[in-house]
Amino acid sequence: MKHTLEGAYTPKNIEDKLYNFWKENGFFHAVMDKNKEPYSIVIPPPNVTGVLHMGHGLNNTLQDILIRFHRMLGKCTLWMPGTDHAGIATQNVVERRLKAEGKNKHDLGREAFVKKTWEVANEHHSIIVKQLEKIGCSCDWDRERFTLDEGLSNAVREVFVELYNQGLIYRGKYLINYCPSCGTALANDEVEHEEVAGALYHVKYQIEGKDEYIEIATTRPETILADVAIAVHPDDERYAHLTEQDILILPIVGRKLRLVKDTYVDKEFGTGALKITPAHDPNDFAIAQRHNLEIINILNADGTFNENTPANYQGKTVKEARALIIHELEKIGAFVGKDNIKHQVGHCYRCHNVVEPYYSDQWFVKMKPLAEKAYKAVNDGNTKIYPERWINTYNHWMTDIRDWCISRQLWWGHRIPVWYCDDCGEMMVSKTDITECTKCKSKNIHQDEDVLDTWFSSWLWPFSTFGWPEVNEELKYFYPTTALVTGYDILFFWVARMIMAGTHFMNDVPFKDVYLNGLIRDKIGRKMSKSLGNGIDPIEIIDEHGADAFRFTLSFITSLGGQDIWLDRELFKMGGKFANKIYNSAKYIFGNIDDNANIKDLDSYTLENKDKWILSRLQKAIESTTQKLKEYRFDEASQTIYKFYWNEFCDWYIEISKFDLKDESKKEKTIAVLLYVLEESMAMIHPFMPFITEEIYSNLPKHNIDSKALMIREYPKANAKYIFEDIEKDFNLIQDIVSGIRNSRSSFNLPPNKKLDVIIRYTSDYFKNTAESYKDIISALSLTESLNIVSSSESERNKGSFVKVFEGGEINVNLVGIIDLEAEKKRLEKEAAGYKKDLEAVNKKLSNENFMKKAKQEAIDTENRKKKEFEDKLKGIEEVLSSL
Repeated sequence: MKHTLEGAYTPKNIEDKLYNFWKENGFFHAVMDKNKEPYSIVIPPPNVTGVLHMGHGLNNTLQDILIRFHRMLGKCTLWMPGTDHAGIATQNVVERRLKAEGKNKHDLGREAFVKKTWEVANEHHSIIVKQLEKIGCSCDWDRERFTLDEGLSNAVREVFVELYNQGLIYRGKYLINYCPSCGTALANDEVEHEEVAGALYHVKYQIEGKDEYIEIATTRPETILADVAIAVHPDDERYAHLTEQDILILPIVGRKLRLVKDTYVDKEFGTGALKITPAHDPNDFAIAQRHNLEIINILNADGTFNENTPANYQGKTVKEARALIIHELEKIGAFVGKDNIKHQVGHCYRCHNVVEPYYSDQWFVKMKPLAEKAYKAVNDGNTKIYPERWINTYNHWMTDIRDWCISRQLWWGHRIPVWYCDDCGEMMVSKTDITECTKCKSKNIHQDEDVLDTWFSSWLWPFSTFGWPEVNEELKYFYPTTALVTGYDILFFWVARMIMAGTHFMNDVPFKDVYLNGLIRDKIGRKMSKSLGNGIDPIEIIDEHGADAFRFTLSFITSLGGQDIWLDRELFKMGGKFANKIYNSAKYIFGNIDDNANIKDLDSYTLENKDKWILSRLQKAIESTTQKLKEYRFDEASQTIYKFYWNEFCDWYIEISKFDLKDESKKEKTIAVLLYVLEESMAMIHPFMPFITEEIYSNLPKHNIDSKALMIREYPKANAKYIFEDIEKDFNLIQDIVSGIRNSRSSFNLPPNKKLDVIIRYTSDYFKNTAESYKDIISALSLTESLNIVSSSESERNKGSFVKVFEGGEINVNLVGIIDLEAEKKRLEKEAAGYKKDLEAVNKKLSNENFMKKAKQEAIDTENRKKKEFEDKLKGIEEVLSSL
């Protein structure tokens, strides 16, 4: 049978076909086998708010590489898929749709609104699943979970009630972060601080009974209406004559304010006096608690001013109130002036509007008791974090942790399992729904209106997805999971909390390894966003270049250091070209197999050194790739694969094979080597590029195939009998010699088919013997007219030759009569002068202190890249000039 690959490589012709083949045959499904080592990953569940972005593309590619690799290592491999209900984000999507229709959630009512949100969630869920399939994700779809499904809802209630009974969940009045736009509380880590242009407003407060004022500075003058005190440092000599019995008068309102002395106040900032507004600033709240101060909240839930402010402020927005208060302060002579500044302001991580500190009743989790075990788990090595530098950040959070505000004023999510009796006031916390008061038996009860923070369900993800709180065999077998792959930006949001939940409820870590990948940015380092229009759609890239090109490119540029990736869509051409190279090389090999060929096992043939060389390089590539993947060095594994397959197998061995395939005495043996290397390479590359490798594998001669599908074949192991160190050393020299001859063509713009006269001059026996042993290969690959090997002691360099010196010898390529040597020297010298000038300009810029202080990092990086480019070009030209 003739084995062929038809036409050019067209990914869309094979990807859907192969994915369905894998899925229909149950290759993604994990069947528990206690004789096998388990390997499990739970997917970081994407939010059901839209489509996957490039960050998801990277993260899921890396997970699938690991899953496919360990599946081929023979482990019982499970990749648990699922999606997150994403409370605030999903509710925002639905509310925006309603707003476009001229409605709001209250027009629908809670039940109808939740029903509509389910429709949106299901709609987006379908899109997300299709996208994950398009990437090639080999998830166990039979086990797919959702953070709002029945099983996870039971787990959430179980945890809430257990923590409440243990005294670790409580309800209290507290100053929280509040997003008026989303209408809900936010945890501290859900607030993003951004630098914005603002002002520092100076206002004076009169001391009662004295012709004396204290001046304060504030960025939020509108909160003056909620002031309850002025604080100064107890050691500040400017206020030593004042005591805590002194009273100040609040401008406009006339309310009497206490003077308090507190060491928190910075004596060096401004006048050293601080206005205290406990309901609207967390630091002021802490001072108020120490000094037993009154707390006055001046905001409504929608961010407008409430009844605790003068009538002309009520109903006004923060912006309107700010303008009004400045106007009124100016009228009474209390406004001193303002300074324009830039400062950090908290914004909602979802809608990006300004967050207000807000005093209200909320539910909290006490975190310190949970953090102690989680801290120990990482620092004892039970969970390893890659890269290790993130352990310091983790430790900082664990030792400086605050209680977690878990209640959200939303309708979409896990409703808080607490009921209140309207008759006797009893509060009831329950795992199941309550229909009557447990104290007075009244039916007149209602459930808490709030829902739980989205992270409250996802922190249980590694064990709730396996059926917890029921203890079953799968939970025992697959938990702890093996690895978690996620972005470093949710190390605290999610990773740390999962470790807390796992160590508390399962008495074991949720995963053994955590790999934190970098974030995807645009090609100049900016965060990808809709507003900047700089996002790259992963599906668009897959449609253009194929899933294998998409996956391989991302793995190639991902570092263990977890640095952010500056992504240019042009980079995906590299992955596309590599896929084409693989396809065309396989096509070439299949095209040389005769219809009735009977290719035997490799050991049936007498192998030549060139065959042993490629087999040896293959074993090294397998060994390196295996080790790198175990260490999460995706980039190094990818680069090993690329170097071996393209640079060594295609550029060298396949080129050499073209001569042997014309020799009937060598053809069958050469085909056997080509097929062996091809099959082993496809298995090695499969986790990175599953589609093209599976397609090629399915076309291999049947006797070579030891599995129904490549994805369930054993991952190749390095075979010691095929490692030949001495031959590899020989080929290193041969490659240097051939590359040197080839470079003489490119350096002087000679036609690639121009045959050259070459002399190899040796100073060592090893150089001589190696050159003579491989003379035919050197001559064929470097296209020589003549090739002579002579001793340096018995010959001199020919004038007008291109010279390349190696340890033990050199090559002399005759250029007389081929180029005008003097003209070529002048051209190269002129080119070198140009690069020297460019390099001088870059160095001048980089040594300019003003530029280095004011320039953005991306501008500095660009100049450094230019410097490296100019240095490399100059070095290359100088080497060519010195060789003449």
